[in-house]
Amino acid sequence: MTATTVPPLAEAAGRPAHRDPNVLRWLGAYTSSMIGDSVYYIALSWAAVRTGTPSEAGIVMAVSALPRALLMLGGGVVADRLGPRRVVIGSDAVRCAAVLAVAAVMFLTSPSLWLLALLALVFGAVDAVFMPAVGALPARITGKDQLARVQGMRGLAIRCASVVGAPLGGIAVATGGATAAFTLAGALIAVSVPLLISVRVRPVPTDDPAGAVAGTPWRDLRDGLSYIRSHRVLAPLMLAIALGDLGFVGPLNVGLTLLADERGWGAAGMGWVLAGFGTGAGAASLLLAVRGRVGHAGRTAGCAILAGCVAIGALAFVPGVVAAVAVALLVGLLAGLSGALCGALLQTQADPAYLGRVTAVAGLVSLGIAPLSMPLSAAAAGAWGTGPVFVVSAAVCGLGGVVALCVRDLRRAELPR
Repeated sequence: MTATTVPPLAEAAGRPAHRDPNVLRWLGAYTSSMIGDSVYYIALSWAAVRTGTPSEAGIVMAVSALPRALLMLGGGVVADRLGPRRVVIGSDAVRCAAVLAVAAVMFLTSPSLWLLALLALVFGAVDAVFMPAVGALPARITGKDQLARVQGMRGLAIRCASVVGAPLGGIAVATGGATAAFTLAGALIAVSVPLLISVRVRPVPTDDPAGAVAGTPWRDLRDGLSYIRSHRVLAPLMLAIALGDLGFVGPLNVGLTLLADERGWGAAGMGWVLAGFGTGAGAASLLLAVRGRVGHAGRTAGCAILAGCVAIGALAFVPGVVAAVAVALLVGLLAGLSGALCGALLQTQADPAYLGRVTAVAGLVSLGIAPLSMPLSAAAAGAWGTGPVFVVSAAVCGLGGVVALCVRDLRRAELPR
């Protein structure tokens, strides 16, 4: 499929991203695809639990993580070589076909664990190319000065998907079982394909002609890693992201569950705390989407990480659910702001010719390294309690802020006007 191109900045010149029909078509496609993903995970977990034992269901849900982590760097090369729009269209088409095929099989016969595991494996492999391409696409559909705003819009789409997708998946499962939920997920992902086909993309506005992808895939991967390593902003930014996620993922995913159980908050209390976090993160995305730019981006991101780590540590010592929700709201706001700014800096600092590979490395850091903290957090909480775990995790997260503030080029990094 040949991408439709327009000259750089010729279309929608001076028009903010939230009023650009081209960007809005992309946003609609991305939102629909993400809601479909949320419904898919509800359907997969329900089908796995109903088909096998709890441990077998856990294995099915974890299967997708392995190919995603192993193939992510290669997915970045594919996105840069073939173009992110083409890769995203192909990825959504494959995911749609896979989900609908499983729905058809389940309609005709009883589901089996191997079929569900195969579907999860396909999703993980496709995600490995989908995620870098999604990260590289905004630079091809809007001007560099609008990339921060687009990052905020993307964050809002993710929050919308989590809020809308789970109830939709639950309703589909309640009314028609996992088969209906898989069908709904496939239909939602399918909506994204024609929208993406209508999105116009620009030629790669690279400032480094030598960075054009012309060698072998292996050489392209090495060039991408070398580019990140030698970049004065991207290299420390990757380290800051890695430390921030490593200290953040454990408390939010495992530590919060243990804390709610320890304090007697119950599932409802934990749900309110998670809602507080989601509200704060959504507010941060909205801020960036409306403003389009935050001054002193590198310094602000570093300060937000440091303040957020203090809030994470404080979460283990709050007296009740109401206070925990308030602290979680603050954590979400600060983490959402720092995450959005780090994402915007990745988008604006990286040469677009390398953006797929840059996004792949950032995704691998978040999806490959950060989840390692979850079993460690659970084991440590069992040995020493939740308080010390939250404090240590907060300290690790804070190191990301220290890096952002101590490395001069990252501290002085700005978003384009």
